[in-house]
Amino acid sequence: MLRRIILYRASKNKNINMLDSFSFVNIGFAFLCIISCGCKKTESVTSSSSSTVPAVYSKIYGATSITSDGTYITIKSNHLPDYKSVYYPTTDSMYQSFSGITFNGYTFSKNPNKIELQTLTFKIPLNPQVATTHSATPLGPIGISLNGVPFYNQYAGSNLPLTNEAGGFDQYWGHPQQTGQYHYHVEPLYLTTVKATKSSLLGFLLDGFPVYGPEENGVTITNAMMDEYHGHTTATPEYPNGIYHYHITGTDPYINGSGFYGTPGTVSQ
Repeated sequence: MLRRIILYRASKNKNINMLDSFSFVNIGFAFLCIISCGCKKTESVTSSSSSTVPAVYSKIYGATSITSDGTYITIKSNHLPDYKSVYYPTTDSMYQSFSGITFNGYTFSKNPNKIELQTLTFKIPLNPQVATTHSATPLGPIGISLNGVPFYNQYAGSNLPLTNEAGGFDQYWGHPQQTGQYHYHVEPLYLTTVKATKSSLLGFLLDGFPVYGPEENGVTITNAMMDEYHGHTTATPEYPNGIYHYHITGTDPYINGSGFYGTPGTVSQ
């Protein structure tokens, strides 16, 4: 009898131990599954909340930072030209005297402004699309060039003809406005003759579409070869499948025509 009781208890304890072991294994497995699922969920959130900046934007060497949220590319710049100019203060090591002939044969006449450090933030569409309604370009920055200097449209202050101030462009065809913001209305000569070529990518307008130089496939581009917004769609080295893009030309409207082809982003200071 005693032996039966002992065997029964031993068998019962063995079953309990097996049950405990089984429970422990299942609890541990469940715990691992929770951790595993949690990790995968976290990785997914991190992946979706951060976006890689396409390599083409690394060509904007004058930017102080370039980021993406998956919808817009945000580019920050201090707008300072990376070459010597008569518009830097005379005490600045980047100052260089200039006289003679400038854009379109004008005799250079220095305006009273000086280059001042400023921060500009451009927010442009990552995947630009043609706009349903095309908006006019404003006075002030309408895009950014590779060296971080902003593009302006074809008008001088108060929407006057550019001929009123073209004689004030320095040797690389840029100049500062009243607050000291250096910019280009026309071909950025330093980029097309020193840093790149006349057929190179030169920057982007606020609608996200790229801007190229005055040549394409060895041919000088004329206004007649483009649409009313001063662009067309062809393949380019950066976009081999084709993309709408603007071309800078030597005659008005120079960079952009009757407004943005796409929907513009924003620029702030």
